[in-house]
Amino acid sequence: MEIPKTLQEAIVFFSNPRNCLDYMVARRWPDGVICPTCGRDDARFLERQGKWQCKSVHNRRQFSVKVGTIFEDSPLGLDKWLTAVWMITNCKNGVSSYEVHRAIGVTQKSAWFMLHRIRLAMHTGSFATKLSGHVEVDETFIGGKARNMHKHVRERRIQGTGGSGKVAVMGLLERHGEVRTMVVSNVKRKQLHGEIARHVEGGSTVYSDGFRSYEKLAEEYMHKVIDHAEKYVDGIVHTNGIENFWSLLKRTIGGTYVSVEPFHLFRYLDEQSLRFNARKGTDGDRFKAVTEQLIGKRLTLKELTGKLQDDDKLSC
Repeated sequence: MEIPKTLQEAIVFFSNPRNCLDYMVARRWPDGVICPTCGRDDARFLERQGKWQCKSVHNRRQFSVKVGTIFEDSPLGLDKWLTAVWMITNCKNGVSSYEVHRAIGVTQKSAWFMLHRIRLAMHTGSFATKLSGHVEVDETFIGGKARNMHKHVRERRIQGTGGSGKVAVMGLLERHGEVRTMVVSNVKRKQLHGEIARHVEGGSTVYSDGFRSYEKLAEEYMHKVIDHAEKYVDGIVHTNGIENFWSLLKRTIGGTYVSVEPFHLFRYLDEQSLRFNARKGTDGDRFKAVTEQLIGKRLTLKELTGKLQDDDKLSC
């Protein structure tokens, strides 16, 4: 099946419900439709309902292509879902729920929920291989700017310098390769060294700034340090790659999403990391990569919001 290459082609292509169905079937069941409950491969397609009916007798005999994906139990059609997937996957600086709400004709709350479900599909999960070769490591802090806070909030939360009142985030970038990011509880040596050991192959060359928590990395790695108090580049010794990623992330959060709650931050890291790692591909390639990760993932509104009430304000 030919994959759309531009947003215009995607909108036209997915405006046809049959195209949406065929596309998702090709992504999910390339070798033939299989019942998600019992695994039988001889289900009968119900043309009028756009569903299949399994020949085995069980509680979920009828199933749609949405079952077992991030789309499950959603009343919205695949035309809206797939357009939203295209938008968040290919908008370099992200796309807000208000923009999706206006673009595809759903409420802002529905768009907000849709985007978080899509971000779940953008999550890579466990990494099969470790980063190797030349790897840059760095940490940063994400949170509100002091100048934008009310005076009493600023006095309460920003009593020092650095990351007070913000969320610590760590990033590892294999040069000319992929980036991996994670929210960390602190930026102490034990925490940062643990993440590096988990994601970087022993013996690799690791580049960092002069932050004291990176000391003793030379026991496991070829550790190269660039002291930013003196210079930012010394031949191949620098952390410009990961710092460029931080600038992209902060521009996305500050410019598009404006406000991100700390307990949702990891989802936005997944979103930005996927786009960055697929930067050399086309829009169609990125869209295909995300749609292949829709299966086996589920996120309910209750899980997403916890005790958040319907009338509470939802961030973009």
